[in-house]
Amino acid sequence: MANLMPVPNLKQTDPQDPRDQRIAELEAENERLMAIRDALIFRVESGSAHKPEPYAAFEHSVMLAEQVRERTEALNHAMDELKVSNKALNRAREDAETIRHRLVDAIESIADGFVLFDNQHRLIQSNSRFRNYWNYCGLEVPAVGTSVVEVKRRVQESGLIREEHTNGDSEGAVFLLSNDRWVQMTERTTREGGLVVLYSDVTDVKNSEMARRIKALEESERWIRVVTDHVPALIAYVGDDLTIRFCNKVYEHWYSRNGESPLGKRLEEVHSPQLYARLVPRILEVMAGDNVTFEFEEIGESGEVRYMLRSYVPNFDGHGDIVGFFVLIRDITDRRKTALALEQAYDNLERRVKERTAELTGLNEQLRDEISERAAVEARLRDAKLEAERANLSKTKFLAAVSHDLLQPLNAARLFTSALLEQSFGPKAEGLVRSVSISLDDVENLLGTLVDISKLDAGVIKPDITAFDLRDLLNNIAREFRQMATAEGLALDFVPSSVVVNSDSQLLARILRNFLTNAIRYTGQGRILLGCRRQSDHALIQVWDTGPGIPEDKLSEIFQEFKRIRPTGSRPDKGLGLGLAIVDKISRMLGHDVTVRSCEGKGSVFSVRVPVGQLGPKRAVEEQPCPAGMTHGLNGARIWVIDNDHGICQGMKTLLEGWDCKVVTAVSSLDLERQLDPASAPVDVILADYHLDNDENGVDVVADLNGRRKNPAPVIMITANYTNELKQHIRRLGHLLMNKPVKPLKLRSALNHLLGD
Repeated sequence: MANLMPVPNLKQTDPQDPRDQRIAELEAENERLMAIRDALIFRVESGSAHKPEPYAAFEHSVMLAEQVRERTEALNHAMDELKVSNKALNRAREDAETIRHRLVDAIESIADGFVLFDNQHRLIQSNSRFRNYWNYCGLEVPAVGTSVVEVKRRVQESGLIREEHTNGDSEGAVFLLSNDRWVQMTERTTREGGLVVLYSDVTDVKNSEMARRIKALEESERWIRVVTDHVPALIAYVGDDLTIRFCNKVYEHWYSRNGESPLGKRLEEVHSPQLYARLVPRILEVMAGDNVTFEFEEIGESGEVRYMLRSYVPNFDGHGDIVGFFVLIRDITDRRKTALALEQAYDNLERRVKERTAELTGLNEQLRDEISERAAVEARLRDAKLEAERANLSKTKFLAAVSHDLLQPLNAARLFTSALLEQSFGPKAEGLVRSVSISLDDVENLLGTLVDISKLDAGVIKPDITAFDLRDLLNNIAREFRQMATAEGLALDFVPSSVVVNSDSQLLARILRNFLTNAIRYTGQGRILLGCRRQSDHALIQVWDTGPGIPEDKLSEIFQEFKRIRPTGSRPDKGLGLGLAIVDKISRMLGHDVTVRSCEGKGSVFSVRVPVGQLGPKRAVEEQPCPAGMTHGLNGARIWVIDNDHGICQGMKTLLEGWDCKVVTAVSSLDLERQLDPASAPVDVILADYHLDNDENGVDVVADLNGRRKNPAPVIMITANYTNELKQHIRRLGHLLMNKPVKPLKLRSALNHLLGD
């Protein structure tokens, strides 16, 4: 009877499928029923040995047969259900296979490279685009089951990826493949813990972005060349291979040979063999890290003889290695001729005095003539010396007067580079823009230092002596230089003071800034201290450092122009040696004593003695009403920019719009009126240049604009004029004054102040 109900041979299926579980349950139930059946049959067959009564045996057999029939029907019903489940399972498998083929077709149709990893990060699926990356380089495509770590290792070792760029603002990393295509990798995690990786081809976008960056850098380079071409000196940059990599027009005109530019040529090809041989020792000095200044006589292409004052300044990279040097050459022919004339006049005078002395014994009458002649010669000498001093003063006044024209293009370049730095570019382009910005800083420091020296010599800068509290001045300077010191690995300590002194706050701040700049520049490690001591009727402001110190015999030389003492162990820098010369001139102008004490190997202390003052009664400050519609910060601030230089207008517009401002630019008041109605148009701040065209100035233009308005707008006046009269005039009008070139951070701080942030 056990062979009457054969068990079908079921196809083994996935134990995770609910239908498979149901089949397993039915099979278990079938086995249980078969076991019961076998047990009942065995009991019936073995019960005859006890010899029951016939009727009881018959009754028991009938009941047992009924139970067998019921169990057999249940088993047949279970087998029918099992067959239905098997059919449903086969259909589900066919549907799943169809869906899988459709998924494979969909993945193959994707334009990006596609890779799928399971929850153990092993490869289970990829499309042909991904496999083509490997086939192009002749590499074996990762097989199914390969781990993510193994795929990355094979990528690094095979050279499939040439460059990798990551950016926190981007969705994923960008790679340059060996086939010169750029792809962006994007990773997504599946619900089961797996990983989907897409490789999108961004070559066209990358090329377009690079073209825009190159155009912006070319524009910045053009502005730098405009600045240097207008400087009345020969300027060049020579690389460590002694090749001229940059020069301005004045340099190019003087050293052109047969119409060929010196740019890109070695120095030995530009100069004559005799001159180059004389320059070699100086070149070796500057390549050793020293600043070099010397005079040489040169013969131009047309044969004229000129005397040139050369300055070589080494250029250090971030590791302290010399990668080239800057060249600044000034024509001192007129000054040299004047000096030779004076020397010759003195020689003639000495010779004639000796001749007259030999004839004194018997020539009293001739002695009177000689005395008269000597007086005439001395008068001529005084006239010649006075003429030489007037010529030098005329040159100094000229350089001070043209500072506005020198700073105009530099100001525009500064605005453009600041706007570029606030944009989101790749690391390579941002590095280039930052290099341009650092070069502009160097040019700005160079020109600013030269212009300051010239203005001090010409007497353009006049001190504005007032009584003020040192607290804010020292706090601001300490805050400014603490960041610089921290960047150089130094500690800047500050002892605050609230003593009231009589001085010019801006000029006094310039002295302290030069002290701190030198302390940070020459201190390799340790700390710097800024503090003030009260001494009866004077305040002694001091800057201490733990640098290498200054030799005793060099203390008097450090205040000379273009004289730099670089002690052993100090770090290289790009200074011209004018910082302490400016300090000396400003301190003489203010009547403040400047002293220095130093101990070699331990450090130095620079001090300035300032007279103590007394504050006058405070004037009530009238509150300015907040302009209607003004938002917090710079978001949506409405600003008018008035400047006669189109480049500065464009640069200021680019910078301010990057700060979410609404900007209107104009080169004159008429140009502004053509764009809007000054009486009713909304405005939060007016930025105006003091020097405008057609005998206009920014003060008069702003006064006319605010005179038409119901509520006058706040004004920031921008100028390259450093005279005390203009500063007092702007202060009386209640405007803010900023000098060129404008510092973007300082401008933003002033706008935040005016806009009430």
